[in-house]
Amino acid sequence: MLWVKSFHIVFVISWFAGLFYLPRIFVNLAMETDPAGVQRLLLMARKLFRFMTMLAVPAVIFGLWLYLGYGIGRGAGQGWMHAKLALVLVLIGYHHGCGVLLRKFEAGANTRSHKFYRWFNELPVLVLLAIVILVVVKPF
Repeated sequence: MLWVKSFHIVFVISWFAGLFYLPRIFVNLAMETDPAGVQRLLLMARKLFRFMTMLAVPAVIFGLWLYLGYGIGRGAGQGWMHAKLALVLVLIGYHHGCGVLLRKFEAGANTRSHKFYRWFNELPVLVLLAIVILVVVKPF
C-alpha cells in the first residue's frame, strides 16, 4: 500500500500544479489584447487542461484504492476523512469549472476581469491547506 500512497501523492501534487497554473493563464487571457497573444495563451491553456485531467484521474483512482484498501474513514473519529472527501469533490468541481471557463475563452465569451481570475486562482490553495490539515492533524 505504500506504493499506492506514493503514487497518490505524486499525482495529487502534479494535478495541483495544473490547478494552480491554469487560472493564472486565465488572468493573462483576461488581460491580453493582442490576438496572437490570445491564441498562444489558449494553446497553453488547452494543453495544460488536457494534461491536468490526465493527472487528476490517477490521483482520484489511487486515493480511492487507499480508501478502500485501508478502510480509512469508516467508523467513529473518522470525520476528517469525510471532510477531506468533500473537499476532493470541491476540487473536481473546480477542475470542471476551469474547463467551462476555458471553453468560454475559446468562444470569445469571457465576461470576467483579470481580478476575478486572481481571486479564483486562490481557491485551490485554500482547499489544499484544509486537506493537508485534515490529513495530518485529523481534528475530528
